[in-house]
Order: sequence, then structure tokens, then C-alpha cells
Amino acid sequence: MDWIEALILGIIQGLTEFLPVSSSGHLELGKALFGIHASESMTFTIVVHAATVLSILVVFREDILGLLKSLFTFKNNEDNKYILKLLVSAIPVVILGVLYGDEIKNLFTANVLFVGLMLILTGGLLSWAHFAKDGKRKITFLDAIIIGIAQAIAVIPGISRSGATISTALILGNSKTKAARFSFLMVIIPILGAVCKDIYDNYISSTAITSTEQISMPVLTIGFVAAFISGLLACSLMLKIVKNSKLIYFAIYCVVVGLAAIAYVLLFK
Repeated sequence: MDWIEALILGIIQGLTEFLPVSSSGHLELGKALFGIHASESMTFTIVVHAATVLSILVVFREDILGLLKSLFTFKNNEDNKYILKLLVSAIPVVILGVLYGDEIKNLFTANVLFVGLMLILTGGLLSWAHFAKDGKRKITFLDAIIIGIAQAIAVIPGISRSGATISTALILGNSKTKAARFSFLMVIIPILGAVCKDIYDNYISSTAITSTEQISMPVLTIGFVAAFISGLLACSLMLKIVKNSKLIYFAIYCVVVGLAAIAYVLLFK
């Protein structure tokens, strides 16, 4: 992987992690385009995911600090209940990762046709959410579980995590602002968990598989910075997009890219 590929893939990761167009799907398409194999890109994947977590921490720093301060008061207040809801929302994806981790990894094989089909599915979900009314209720514990299930399903490349979680929250009747905030904060736990697990599996565990390609530090740095900066922009932009009900444009985009990916496979593969 050279620095141009790292720059492009870093930008793709940062933008698509928060915009409802599937970061995993776009990364798989990008890897297929550049001919990058999964075994060669593990380090890079860990680095750019860490960058997107950092961008969330920056954008939501006031919210996160407020929740942490509340946590250490050890009181049964709304902020602590919110933290518990975030933890509850992570349960489905943790269970899925523990029970079917290897099966999930097998989905990331740059299968352009499969990603195309899943992008079309994401477009349909976003279209449904676009026409949902802006609810007034706050997210309940049951909502947290259901939204968490949507997040777990979104480990499939081509299904947008933010698109699935925000759309599910809106369909359940939650307000747009609350849906977006919960969606972005809930991802911190599973991404940090996934990054820590990948580091352990690939660099600490005695059973780790040595990569066939060593990515240089400058290349990794470029990918990290690109993902972080684009992540900051996309996260801030997405909050405004959800508030202004413009999900339909991303629905159209997902369907168009999905159809283009399918057409590419049928015509040129």
C-alpha cells in the first residue's frame, strides 16, 4: 500500500463511517479497486478505525465529559441511565462478534457483487426512515436493544452502521437529534472493543498471523490523519443532515453505487 492509496482509503473510512453509505462496503470496494488483500490491510484497518473513534470523541467531547462526570456521582439520574442504554446497545454486536467472529471476517473478501446488493438494501432502509415522522419520545432500553441489533446486522459490508442505527431509531419514533446522538455515541464501545481485539489477535497473541506486507509508518500516519479529518467533517455534517431530513439523497446514492457495483461484476468479471 502506498501513500496515495492510504490517503484515499483513509478519507473513505472517515467519511463513510458517519455518512449513511457503509464504510465497510466502500472500503471493500476500494480494496478491490486497488487489489489490496485482507491480510495486507489489517494494520491499516485498525489505524483508521482508531482515527474515527478519536473524531467522535472530539465532536462529542462535551457530551462525553458530561456523561463521565455523571457516572462518578453514582446516582440514578438520566445521564447514568443513558450510559446504561449505550452499554445495552452494544450487547448484540458483542454477542455476534464472540459467537461468529470468524464467519464475519469471511465476509470481507472484496466481494463486489455482495456489497452492491447490501448497498441497495441500505438505500431501501434510508428511504423508509426518510418518510418517518420526527418523533418526540426519548430512547428507551427496549429501543437501545433494537437499535443495537441493527448495529450488529450492519457488520455486513454494504450495510451502513450509522444508516441502520439512525434509521431504526427514527422508525421507532425517536426524534432526529436524539437518534443521531445515540447512534454516534453507541459506536464508541464496539469500535474500541474491535480495535483492542484486533491488536491482541494480530500483534500480542502467540497465534497471531504475520502479515505478508509491512506498511510503513508514514503511510499509516497519512491514513490516520485522513480518516480523522474526514471523520470530523462527516460526523458534524451528518448531525445537520439528519436534523434536516436529507437521508433520501444518501438512499439514492447507495442504490446507484450498489447497481454500479453489480453491473461491474456482471459486465467485466
